[in-house]
Amino acid sequence: MRKATPVLATAFGVVAFSFAAMAQMVDGEVTKVDESAGKITVKHGPIKKFDMDTGMTMVFRASDPAMLKQVKPGDKIKFEADKVSGQFTITKIEKQKKK
Repeated sequence: MRKATPVLATAFGVVAFSFAAMAQMVDGEVTKVDESAGKITVKHGPIKKFDMDTGMTMVFRASDPAMLKQVKPGDKIKFEADKVSGQFTITKIEKQKKK
């Protein structure tokens, strides 16, 4: 059996790190939920994977409309987003517990 070379091991580490960075959870606050349109408006911090270095308020499509039932305006959330068919889309959302 052959051992992995340091170069190969390093390449795998870089790929794993890249995927972890792409799946970055972003802090946000829900400002509006439009279940009929399948959209949510979120005031959020920077989203590095989209080269957004500052926070802003944006409308996102929900990849699963059922996730919109979990949140309401004013809720603090963490979310993952991606571009799906050219539209910013929330693919995962977690409501944060109140402190």
